[in-house]
Amino acid sequence: MQRLPILLALLLVAGCGRLIPEAAPPMQPRPANAASAGVMRGPVVAGLGMSGPDARAALQSFRESCPSLLARPDTSGLTTTDEWQPACSDAAIWPDSNAAAFFALHFETVRVGQGAAYATGYFEPEIHGSRAHLPGYDTPVYAVPPELIRAWPDATPAAERSGRPPLGRYDANGAFVPYYDRAEIEAGAIANRGLELAWTADPVEFFFLQIQGSGRLIAPDGTITRIGYAGQNGREYIGIGAIMRQRGLLGDGPGQYAGSMQGIMQYLREHPDDGKALMDLNKSYIFFRILDGDGPLGALNVPVRRESSVAADPKFVPLGAPVWLKLDRQEADGLWIAQDTGGAIKGANRFDTFWGAGEDARRIAGGMSARGQALILLPKGAVKRLTGR
Repeated sequence: MQRLPILLALLLVAGCGRLIPEAAPPMQPRPANAASAGVMRGPVVAGLGMSGPDARAALQSFRESCPSLLARPDTSGLTTTDEWQPACSDAAIWPDSNAAAFFALHFETVRVGQGAAYATGYFEPEIHGSRAHLPGYDTPVYAVPPELIRAWPDATPAAERSGRPPLGRYDANGAFVPYYDRAEIEAGAIANRGLELAWTADPVEFFFLQIQGSGRLIAPDGTITRIGYAGQNGREYIGIGAIMRQRGLLGDGPGQYAGSMQGIMQYLREHPDDGKALMDLNKSYIFFRILDGDGPLGALNVPVRRESSVAADPKFVPLGAPVWLKLDRQEADGLWIAQDTGGAIKGANRFDTFWGAGEDARRIAGGMSARGQALILLPKGAVKRLTGR
């Protein structure tokens, strides 16, 4: 989902939960995309042993992804738009009851590189929040400020003006400067301008929701408001879990807190002043929008679904493509659809599995750290074009 693409698992171990990908060895630069990493033909789809419910859920997500899949370029280098057309045309009319046959008919598998996969998990947080500013609900949820734009500072030489300009704002003197950081925003830099979409009751919970990038606000009367990522202030993300480990606050020793999301939250609440100072070290701040659909939106602008949607690096997996995972965590085995991206999800065979909302989703996603094998499902004919056989 268009979340601050720094996910909860990244926060936990390199910054608060999931492991970050291992760095490439020196003098061995990472491949630019899947095509340059090399692919080899995998087993036939019919032999994967996908279950009926797994295939049905994947078909529904694939069907929703097809409009975007057919409209966007594939930066992985694995497919062309035309190669997806037959599968997408059939998906629109294919009966869900025979979904496994759909994938067997239209797809073949490849391993990218050696296919060695690493998967983490993310979820849609639920926190106390309200569209109205109620007593005890004092942490605002902001929409994107109109003055937050991309531009080149005047001092940037013309030769260095390549790629996208940085995010920032023009100050009162007309100079382009970095946008307000987290501490400045929380101190009221953009308050009382009509940008408040909602208010939350717990600043710690909202801090973690910002890291996930979307979530559900539960009001005292039970009303649910879904919010999703709308933008970011352009300032640097810092994982506070890594800093807490460096300071000896997390671990198994006396007086230390568990190196998990729950342990970090406990510290932040029990030490509110020091906790706020820690959170302010993360200068990144996320702005939101109200979502009216039945699920948080992923990078394809379609809802991500529990146990069907996975985040991947679009340079290594075509967004919208099916992915087969066989991991050392059985609950993450099976067929997924690549519908999302994330800042920590980079490189070949790096995935982030989506687990929906609720306490079980929080538990599964927060503890998900799985290794195994990945296969990318490509339209039939693509593998021969790529490999020559």
